[in-house]
Amino acid sequence: MALVRDPEGLGAELARALQEARTLVCACARCGSITTRDRDPCVLCVSTQREGTQVCVVEEPSDIPLIEKSGGYHGRYHALMGRISPMKGVAPEQLRIQALLDRLTQEGFKEVILALSTDVEGDATASYLADLLKGRGVQVSRLAFGLPAGSGLAYADGVTLSRAIQGRNPA
Repeated sequence: MALVRDPEGLGAELARALQEARTLVCACARCGSITTRDRDPCVLCVSTQREGTQVCVVEEPSDIPLIEKSGGYHGRYHALMGRISPMKGVAPEQLRIQALLDRLTQEGFKEVILALSTDVEGDATASYLADLLKGRGVQVSRLAFGLPAGSGLAYADGVTLSRAIQGRNPA
């Protein structure tokens, strides 16, 4: 109703709120997640309750809340801010890969979990990182591929079925 009664005032208030958000919100200097300037590093990075030997590498900061919502991971995070994409002109140097390597040295991670997309660009990025991390004393793993819970074989595509068979677990 405020929009109808006072569209100018509401527009100005909305513009002020957006400007304030623009000045307060930033990327965490450590992991790249979304935080505020007064909480940098972010709450996930400073928490003593998190597993400090694992780092989950994601493409974007927006991937972090999705993994958090699952409740199945309690380690650290690192957002690359994209993925390697020659077609879009995104080279490894344009991602936060060096920052990840620096964190490996500084924070002593034992495992790097690659939680990247399963398309061509995500696979290329994961492969690049796996090769880069070889010989650095860390275990590199990737999220499992397979069938969605509650779904049947009839609804899965060939690539998903192939990956599910290759990544099968003992019964």
